[in-house]
Amino acid sequence: MPRIIPIRDLKNTSEISEICHSEEAPIFVTKNGYGDMVVMSMEVYERDMYMSSVYGKLQAAERSVAEGRTADAYGALNSIKEKYGI
Repeated sequence: MPRIIPIRDLKNTSEISEICHSEEAPIFVTKNGYGDMVVMSMEVYERDMYMSSVYGKLQAAERSVAEGRTADAYGALNSIKEKYGI
């Protein structure tokens, strides 16, 4: 379950940092009862950005397959062997 805190609780920076690292999940901060921002550890941010990149590349690959932009693996390997004299 996501952690949601009011913006006034951000003054407890050490406690917020500890929560971010122990739960390994973002903390959602509200202002006047509405979502305002998200706080997370660097590790969680980097993990999420990496996974976002992976999903983006998978989507591009699926689009290429759907559009028929594919190559025969054996043919591609043979052309690489010819190019580099392997």
